[in-house]
Amino acid sequence: MFTHITNLAHVRSVTEAIGFFLFYLVLLIGLSTFLGHYMGTLGLVDGGTVGTFFEGGHLYTLIGTGWTLILSSMILSGKKLTNDLMSVIIALVGVYLSYTVDVLMGMVVISYLTTVEVAK
Repeated sequence: MFTHITNLAHVRSVTEAIGFFLFYLVLLIGLSTFLGHYMGTLGLVDGGTVGTFFEGGHLYTLIGTGWTLILSSMILSGKKLTNDLMSVIIALVGVYLSYTVDVLMGMVVISYLTTVEVAK
């Protein structure tokens, strides 16, 4: 399940995609908690508007959307799928869902993107 977890060009099965989702979700929660806390401490954002990760609609949504954008672009370039229009649309849908619906929903779409095989 967690084999090749950092190899973003690896074609994953469904169980490996679930492992990918869990690993990068935990990494995202840690990163966004760290950034949210220290941005509030340093006064870059108002401490009361940070919210929590699962609340959404605040700073964590922006951090999570940036995370899904970076992760999806790394997957597309790692698999050399930047010329495949459907894969690019799937990545954009993941980023859109991450911003409008929930970061978890965007990560599900990005996890699906790891199961796409490279066309020859």
